[in-house]
Amino acid sequence: MDSFEYQRMDAAEARLWWYRGLHARLAAALADVRGGVLDAGCGTGGFLSFLGAARPDFSLVGCEYDFFAASLARAKGAAVTVGSVHALPFADGRFDAVVSADVLCHEGVEPAPALAEMRRVLRPGGVLVVNMPAYMWLFSEHDRRVKNVRRVSAGEMRGMLTAAGFGKNSVRYWNGFLLPLMILRRKILAAKAGAESDVAPINGVLNAFFLGLLRVERALKMPAGGSVMAVAVRA
Repeated sequence: MDSFEYQRMDAAEARLWWYRGLHARLAAALADVRGGVLDAGCGTGGFLSFLGAARPDFSLVGCEYDFFAASLARAKGAAVTVGSVHALPFADGRFDAVVSADVLCHEGVEPAPALAEMRRVLRPGGVLVVNMPAYMWLFSEHDRRVKNVRRVSAGEMRGMLTAAGFGKNSVRYWNGFLLPLMILRRKILAAKAGAESDVAPINGVLNAFFLGLLRVERALKMPAGGSVMAVAVRA
């Protein structure tokens, strides 16, 4: 992404409903993990900051390709190494868990080699948590702004993990209640070329309401959603 979008992310991710819902789901997926955790493609460090407060027992490391984003993450106190998810600068089996949120969708990332690297740095029995935007038919100006080139179904996500050697995995949609609103906004209201990304502050009441819907979803298995999250175990 360009520096403008990273600045928008940095300003929004501690408060915006979508980031807060995402971070809570990622953290829940790590509930049984102990030890070292890598955020592969950590962006501006919002999840590392959230997880550091929620799980001070973790040994947290971030890896980010973009120097500007890495500097914003470090300003939050995160330990961040500049590097590529195609060649993670860590030893084999170094981590107990790897998290990668909305990275495999990026134009500069090839999913197969990135997943191979994430598997390499995981210890046997380690946990991989991946989030991706769902459904290529939902591709919009938002994706162009944040440099996404792919969105996936749950089946496609499961296939990517299987091909990468992750046997046991669980893949679920989320942000399902708000999917109709997402379709309306991205495919109709903001469909024109040059529309801004959705990374922006919104009305506080709406922000709280949307976040509340995501919390309700946590107890449900959604048949569809704007995002898909996978949890896999390295054999």
